[in-house]
Amino acid sequence: MNIGRILLATALLLGTSASHANIDFKKDAKYIELRDSMSHAFNDGDSARFYTHLKNLQQYLLDHNDLHGYYTQRCNDIVFEMNRQHIFEAYTKAQELSKELREKKLTKEMYMAVNMMGHINRYCGNKEAAKKCWYEVVEMMEKNGYFESIPPIYMNIINVALDDDAQEALDLMDKAKEIAEKYSPERVFDIETRKTLTYYNSGDIQQFLEGYKVYKEGEKKGLSSVHGRSMEAYYLACMGQVDEAIAYAKRELGDEGAEAIPLIYERAGRWKEAYESFKKESLISDSIDNVVLTNSMQGIQDQLKLYETEKKAATDRTYGLLGAIFLLTLLLGLSFYIVRSRKRHLQELTKAYNKALESDKMKTAFIQNVSHEVRTPLNIITGFAQVISDPQLDANPDERSHIALMMQRSTRQVTMLIDEILGLSLIDSTEQWPKDDLCRVNDQLRTMQEEYRNLTGDGVTLQLDTTLPDDLTLRTNENMLRRLVSCLLDNAVKYTTAGHITLRARQTDSTLELTVEDTGSGIPAEEAEHIFDRFVKLDNFKEGIGLGLPLSRKLAEQLGGKVELDTTYTDGARFIVTLPISE
Repeated sequence: MNIGRILLATALLLGTSASHANIDFKKDAKYIELRDSMSHAFNDGDSARFYTHLKNLQQYLLDHNDLHGYYTQRCNDIVFEMNRQHIFEAYTKAQELSKELREKKLTKEMYMAVNMMGHINRYCGNKEAAKKCWYEVVEMMEKNGYFESIPPIYMNIINVALDDDAQEALDLMDKAKEIAEKYSPERVFDIETRKTLTYYNSGDIQQFLEGYKVYKEGEKKGLSSVHGRSMEAYYLACMGQVDEAIAYAKRELGDEGAEAIPLIYERAGRWKEAYESFKKESLISDSIDNVVLTNSMQGIQDQLKLYETEKKAATDRTYGLLGAIFLLTLLLGLSFYIVRSRKRHLQELTKAYNKALESDKMKTAFIQNVSHEVRTPLNIITGFAQVISDPQLDANPDERSHIALMMQRSTRQVTMLIDEILGLSLIDSTEQWPKDDLCRVNDQLRTMQEEYRNLTGDGVTLQLDTTLPDDLTLRTNENMLRRLVSCLLDNAVKYTTAGHITLRARQTDSTLELTVEDTGSGIPAEEAEHIFDRFVKLDNFKEGIGLGLPLSRKLAEQLGGKVELDTTYTDGARFIVTLPISE
């Protein structure tokens, strides 16, 4: 869950300030009182107390010329907003922090703003951007000699890498441990414990048990780890005490328990309970996402009201400048255009949000089962929508292009999921569809080639190879034919990261043969028929719910033909569609 990860980031930030500024006044009772008061209010989530104590602590640090400590507390302010799920406000404050550090040329502290943008990017679902930020933070810390604080930043990267590449995460843990052994030995035990948990997550129970022994030996020596309670829960599960492990996780792990419990059930082979606990976690996470969206929209509305207030004040002052009538007119016209644009954008956001709520009420039961697949692209769209709505956005053309591309791809991902869901009713349908359209096959294939050209990954080419005459027409249902080919192209795009995707067409006697061939991960021959079953996914880490290929077969049958996997092709996957050509 997002909120648990942000609380972990907070703990790291709260521990950073003192490690960087070796100033004797921090032993002063006044400083300790201010710091502890702020920390308690932070942990309690009491905004009134937190901001009062934070302001007092910041003033104390400025009075003692501790700029590092002051800007660390500015970061804690940003994280407090993220914990309250005010992502728009957090982003705004992070931008202000970055701007201030640049203007004051405090390059040694710039890593703080970059670190905050890493957390915000991860919250919005943009994992690659988050990792890029944190690698930049590591580089800045190395340059400025902040080696003792590098391991926690590596742990941020590790938490992201675990979702996609467990081996990358393990390699990063080794690197973090190597740095900690030299500069901050007190972190070594915690890193080793986190690595042991990774073995359990990846299913290497033997390695986990060996690591658990090392953990218990360290515990006897007086060492402790923030991951200790997770270790105990997983150890109980490894010992066959699954129910005791679940009870312990619910009692001791808090937010982390929501992720640990489904994993414990899964490792024990208790799939029904794993599904139920995962569904419960998804419902809670979806509720949090709705709150974040609502709060973020409120932040946009507040910004609009503030802008309108400032505009009115500026207009009142401008009327007193008789010698600047032309400039005043120009400014008023520009301001009016901006206000109208922002109001229109806000209305569109509100309308989209209301539609989403209405749709959610009608489809609650089914959405609960697919919410995990939908949540990540929606978070990316929502996060970047908030970013580009900021009129003070300082981004170069490459960054804007990247934002647009990420939103387009995420939108496409959501569209594919919805198409698969709607396709479920088509798969079960026994209705015969009309085939009265005269379709020019080559024209249709060229159109689809252009549509999919920008959806392939970097390094992947989309080719069209047809031997059909351009005047060849096929009497069919054109929409169904298009959807049939789309299902196969979507599958190829999803599993191909390098090489090519080729769409072929040829005529053999009275038969039209369409082929979609790729150089992706491929499909084992023994799975040639299984993949056409509903909800079958050979790679659970890929998006989708396993309905694309079953739908393609149903469409082919309705059009009087068939679709099969060519098991003789081993450089990826090749699907062959055969359709009759009516005279």
